[in-house]
Amino acid sequence: MNIEQLENIVEVAKSGSLTKAAEQAHVTLSAISQSISLLESELGIRLFQRARGQGAVPTPEGQVIIRIANEALMKINELKKEAQFYSNTISGQLRIATIPGPMHLLIDVISSFKRDFPGVKIEIMEKGPKEILDLIKQDKIDIGLIALSESLLQQQRNVTFQKLLEGKLVVGVNQQSPLRWEQALTPEKLINQTFVLYDDEHIRNFMTQFIEVYGEADILFISNNTQAIHNAVKEGIGVTIGIDYSFKEDGLHIIPLALEIPSIERFYYGWVHASDKHISQVAKRFLNRLKSEL
Repeated sequence: MNIEQLENIVEVAKSGSLTKAAEQAHVTLSAISQSISLLESELGIRLFQRARGQGAVPTPEGQVIIRIANEALMKINELKKEAQFYSNTISGQLRIATIPGPMHLLIDVISSFKRDFPGVKIEIMEKGPKEILDLIKQDKIDIGLIALSESLLQQQRNVTFQKLLEGKLVVGVNQQSPLRWEQALTPEKLINQTFVLYDDEHIRNFMTQFIEVYGEADILFISNNTQAIHNAVKEGIGVTIGIDYSFKEDGLHIIPLALEIPSIERFYYGWVHASDKHISQVAKRFLNRLKSEL
C-alpha cells in the first residue's frame, strides 16, 4: 500500500470513473486500474464495482476504506505542511497590531520567532482596540492583540477572540508615593488623586462609572502616548489606571496596586481575527509560539 494508491481510489470515488481519474492524475487508464487491483488484492476486498457504461461505484466496504483513505491523505498533507514550518526556509509576511500596554510581553516571542524563521518579515504596530478591530475586518493585519472586558467581549460580531491572559484593572503609582504601601486602594483613597490616563475605551468606561458613584476626579490629561503617562507617574505628577500585566515591564518606577471596588470587571488579553477569514500558516505558527511562552 502506498500514498499513490490511496490518492487513486479517492479520485476514482470522487469522479466515478477510472478514465477521469487517470486523466486527472496524468497517467494511463491501465496504470490506474492496475494500482487499484493491487490494493484490492493486498486488502483482500473489492473496492469498486466496475461496469461498462456505469463507471466505477464503491462497494459498501469500499466506501469505508475510501473514507479512511481520504482522512489519511488529509493528515499526510497536514503533516507535510507542519514539517515545512520547522524549516528555516519558511518565509512570508506577518502583520501584527497590538495595544501599547503589553508590547513588552511580545518582544521575547518576536525575537525567538525571528531567530528561528529569519525569512519571515514581521511588521508590528501599536494601535487602539477599535483601530485593531477595524484593521482585522479590512484584512490589513494578520493578528490583532487587544484587551477586552467581559461586557465588550459579548458585543463583538463577526470576529473571534482567543484569550491569552486574564487581567484586572489596577492603579499605577510612583515608587515614592505613600500609597505604595497600601495593600489595595479604596475609592475614598483614590478620589483625591490626580490622574494621567491612557486613552482607552475600558479606562474611560471605568472612570465614567467611578465618577458617577464617587464624585468628580482630577484628571490632568488623557493621552495615547504611553511614555508621557509613564514619565508623569514616574515624576509623581499623578497616578494612572491600567491592566495589571501592562505594568510588569516596570517594577521599579511604577508600582501596580489592587483596586478595592465592588463588581470590577475582569479583562482578557488575547488575539482577534475575522470569523470569515483564513488564518495564515505563518500567523498560526507565531500564535502557537506566543501561547507557549506567555
